Formats: sequence, C-alpha cells, structure tokens
Amino acid sequence: MRCGKLFVVIALLFASMMLLAPFANASGFARLSELAERGFLVSAEARLLDTGEVLGAIEPRRQLSPASVSKAYLAAAALDRFGPQHRFTTRLVSDAELDANGVLQGDLVFDGGGDPSLTSEDLWRLAQRLHQAGVREVEGRLVISQWRFGPVECITTDRCQAHSRVANAYSALLTSAGVNHGSWCVSVAPAATPGEPARLTSCDSQAPIVGLDNRVDTRPANGGTELYAERVLDNTGDVMVVSGHIALGSAPRSIYRASSDPAAQTASTLAAMLGQAGIGIAQGTTTSIAEPAATARSLAEVEGLPMQEVLLRVMNYSNNFMADVLTMTLVDQPRGNLVQGGQAIEHFVAGIPDHGPLELRSGSGLTPENRTSAHGINTLLSSMYHRTALFPSFVASFQSPDNGVMRFIRRGPPIFQTHVMLKTGTLNQPVAVRSLGGYFRTVNGRWGVFSVLVNGTSNTPWLNWAQVLDPLAEDIERMINTH
Repeated sequence: MRCGKLFVVIALLFASMMLLAPFANASGFARLSELAERGFLVSAEARLLDTGEVLGAIEPRRQLSPASVSKAYLAAAALDRFGPQHRFTTRLVSDAELDANGVLQGDLVFDGGGDPSLTSEDLWRLAQRLHQAGVREVEGRLVISQWRFGPVECITTDRCQAHSRVANAYSALLTSAGVNHGSWCVSVAPAATPGEPARLTSCDSQAPIVGLDNRVDTRPANGGTELYAERVLDNTGDVMVVSGHIALGSAPRSIYRASSDPAAQTASTLAAMLGQAGIGIAQGTTTSIAEPAATARSLAEVEGLPMQEVLLRVMNYSNNFMADVLTMTLVDQPRGNLVQGGQAIEHFVAGIPDHGPLELRSGSGLTPENRTSAHGINTLLSSMYHRTALFPSFVASFQSPDNGVMRFIRRGPPIFQTHVMLKTGTLNQPVAVRSLGGYFRTVNGRWGVFSVLVNGTSNTPWLNWAQVLDPLAEDIERMINTH
C-alpha cells in the first residue's frame, strides 16, 4: 500500500514538473510573454548552440507568418545551391552579321540572366563593351529576352495593384531581365529661383526614359522640402507623378517607384545607355519570352556581384524584388512561377533534420501565407552555423542593431546591440506581423540562436516594433549575461 502511495506521489510530482516546464522556459522570455497575454500569437525560442540548452521558449513549434525572416531561408538555399562566389551573367547577343561599318544587320538581344542586383552601371558597362566590340548601329531592334522567367504572375495584392499604379518600390514586379530592382528613379532638384517648377529628370539618362509629370515647386531656402510620388500607367506608358516642394539650394533628391513592366523598363534604360555610347537602334525596342537563337554569339557581357554580396543587400535592405528574383533562379526549369521557387526552398529545408513544417510561397516573405515556427528558424540557423564554408557569408548578411541599416532596430541596451545579429520581418496586412531571427554571443563567447514570431489577430490592437524589440532586448540581454 505504501509503495502504491509513493508511486502516486512520484507520478503527481512528475506531472507537475511537466506542466511547469513550459512556464520555466517561458520565463526566459519573461517580458516578451506579455504580448501573448495581450492576445497576440507568439512563437519564440532561444537556445545555445554548443549544448542545445533551451534558454527560453513560448510555443516554439507554433506555425506563424515569418514575413521577411523568410529571406533567411532563401539566403541559406541560395548559398547551398550556388556558393558564396557565384555571379550571374548578363549578355548582349545576336545571330546577325556585323559589317565593316559597325552596323549589326539584325536584332540585338539582351539575354537576361536573372541577376537580382543588375543596375544602370552594369548596363553602361554592357554598352561600352558593345562599342568596344565595334558595334555602332543596330539595324534591327533591341530585344529584351526574359525567357528564363517573366513576366511572373503576381500573387500578392501589392504586386497586382502595382501594374497600374504604385506609390512604393518594394512591390516591384518580377522578371529575369530586370534592372535597378524593377523601379524607376527620378531626380528632383530646385530651380534657380523660388516660385519656379523644380527640375525633374531621370536618374539614369540625360533624356527622359519615363514619363514625367512635374508638380513640384521651388520654395525659398528656409521653405523646407516635402515630396510625394506615384507611378501611374496611362495610354502613353509609365508616368512618374511628383508633387510637393523643394527648398532653394537643396541637394537633388532621388525617388524610386516600381515600374509597370520591368523588362520594358530595362529596354528603355539600355536604349538610352546605347545612345549615349553612340550606338543607334533603328527599329526601337521590344520584349520577348523567346530564348535567343542557339546560333547567337555573345557581343558583350557583364558579371554581377558575388552571391555573398547579393545576399548582403537582400537581407540588410530586405529588398523584395531582389529576394524573389533570386527565388526564381532556384527553379530548375524556365518559365517557372514564384510558388515553385518557394517549393525549391522547401525542398532544401526538408534535408535539415528536426526542422518541422515549412510553407513558403515566396522567398521574400511578401506573401502572408508563408508559415514556419521559431523552432524551425533556429534549426535552420543552427544548420548553417555548422556549415563552415557557408556560415561566414550567411551570418554576414544579418544586421547588428548597433549599426543596422534599418534605423528602427537601433535600440535596446548596449549588450543587446553589440552581441546580436538579426533579420527582421514586417507585414501589416491582413494582420500585423513582427518577426526576428538571428544569432547572439554570450559574454563568455558562446554562440546561440533565437527566433521570435509575433502575429496579430482581428481582435488584437496595432503592433509596432518598439512593443516587440524593447521586451525582447531585455530578455536576450539577460540570457547573454547569465550564460
């Protein structure tokens, strides 16, 4: 009888310990757990990498939207596929003959290689190399070939609406033949005299390469500067509508807005570059989804940035165009879609033991349907930490709060700002999402990983970054100092 009672007591004690375990782990996130008490959905976990000891956890396997922390999965998959030094190549090709006078007797084809970081500087280099190859005139057309992918079907509200009008650059449409992150750039400078219209020009050409609707006036030197811009599509093409005012003596301001057709944007930009290099295009420009002829020879080419530098820009600036173009390069066959790109990342993650479920419809995180857990993110981070050849490039793409590109992360106590490297994610529709994932170093130099996903509901109040970062910084600082 006594043995039976003792067994019951032991069983009750064990059950109590099991019930208390989640709360003991949650105590590591004592401040962050207040968000859960206010009705937000939270998944959080922090653990040391050398022993695997969990320092804190709140529903670590709960599936929530990670927003732009999805880009950490993309970065890992891209490094795994291509390696840190891989460069995408963009070419100008043709199967036409070049005569003794430098006339290309046919079409010049821009073979878009899917470079997420292609800029006007690269196009200028292409134009210069084409001139160096002896080309002075193109008798045919300038054809922008986006045969690898593009135009890519939009699957988010922002990108679908961006075709007709847009007031941002983050929702740029996708193509393998894009330049300048799929966005137009205009430069606004004050006139010589107050009261006159400001000077509005294209950033990349002396001649306008996008329609300009200038509604900006010049104010006196103490008049301040406020600018507003929207890119609209009308029957003439893309038009940048810029309004507001700029103070006399102000430095020129650059404004970026997503184009309605990034391949057509490349056509206009490259044609302007060729013109400035003294190369004429007789029959204008067009876009195509046809692959260049097998007989086409390369006349000029340019290599993009190394993959590790591409990822630095993707992660630090959370550039959605770059992220999803890179996602598309992971699709094995041409003419793929963004969901297939997400599936390619999922396939990579399926090889990481104990990760758990993952759903990615994009690598950018702009798709609110993406789902993962804090435990899953930490498992990914731990896996990359143990890949010696890839980890330096991977971790370098994360930001330290102390010198973060994004100003909103420059907060928290000094130990948090200098001992943490992180990636953030933000969505505001259909619910508020604030997410983070990254690495920390304890005061004794031990490595750890942490991930936090906070999702709102239809019943929760507005959520800003201070409400997440401030309590998290306190919790992580305590872990860093304690361990």
